[in-house]
Amino acid sequence: MRTTTRAALIAPLLLVPLVLGGCAPIVALEPANDAINPKCAQVIVALPETVADLQSRETDAQGTAAWGTPTGVILHCGVPVPNPTSTLQCFTVKGVDWLIDGKDAPNYVFTTYGRDPAVEVIVNSDTVSGQAALTDLAFAVSNIAPERACIAPEDTTK
Repeated sequence: MRTTTRAALIAPLLLVPLVLGGCAPIVALEPANDAINPKCAQVIVALPETVADLQSRETDAQGTAAWGTPTGVILHCGVPVPNPTSTLQCFTVKGVDWLIDGKDAPNYVFTTYGRDPAVEVIVNSDTVSGQAALTDLAFAVSNIAPERACIAPEDTTK
């Protein structure tokens, strides 16, 4: 084989690491216990390409999604359905009820309330607004119909 022909065949192979090196690595996540639920598939296929102006990333677990480099938003579908609670605030964004857990701030965990399976969204508030992320995810999450709505904290003990 002539040297110029060999060089022409090898050159594209040498460019592969350069092209791949510019891509964000796959986000390693663990699937939730009920990630194989068909309702989770309906959520995942409806997810937007961007959330709060962050680009989607590839993940390695079923029922999951991530956005941003570094990752600013992570979604798990199929997490345990939360019971009514008097310790976590419940609020509504675009028709979807969420519980907020801020004990690991600046990482906030938002879990859908009243939907089965539940969806969990972890937001790094140093990177992105939780409100913006939940607004962008509301359409996809709405593929799981609500079974109940947020209730007042005093009603959780009745």
